[in-house]
Amino acid sequence: MTLARAIARIDHQNAQIIEFDETHAESHKIKAHTLHTRQHGSTVRTEHEFFGEICAALANIPEVLIASSHTAQSDFRHYVEKHRPALSKHIVGWEIVDAPTEAQLVALAKQQFMKIDQMKGKNPQR
Repeated sequence: MTLARAIARIDHQNAQIIEFDETHAESHKIKAHTLHTRQHGSTVRTEHEFFGEICAALANIPEVLIASSHTAQSDFRHYVEKHRPALSKHIVGWEIVDAPTEAQLVALAKQQFMKIDQMKGKNPQR
């Protein structure tokens, strides 16, 4: 089920995507697959595959908030801008976080989306 909004917590090994609306929340995780090869650039290839999986999971969600460390955010943002620019229109914000719990992520998302709704002139009760 694709819900209206999501928050995605991303680091270089794992991603947690929590989709939600007023009454439902659904969480799923994506884990990076490490490929150990002698070829130069295998780490970059692995990261691109991982970020690609995240982008595919977020593609049909209308509004997404990205929460991650500064480094992971920078790397993911660069990947999106270069390889998946269509996803950029779905990303409504970027937040720097350390290691929040799932409850803290949902609270952060609701707070940020309330601010976004207020700026858009939508009902702030969402």
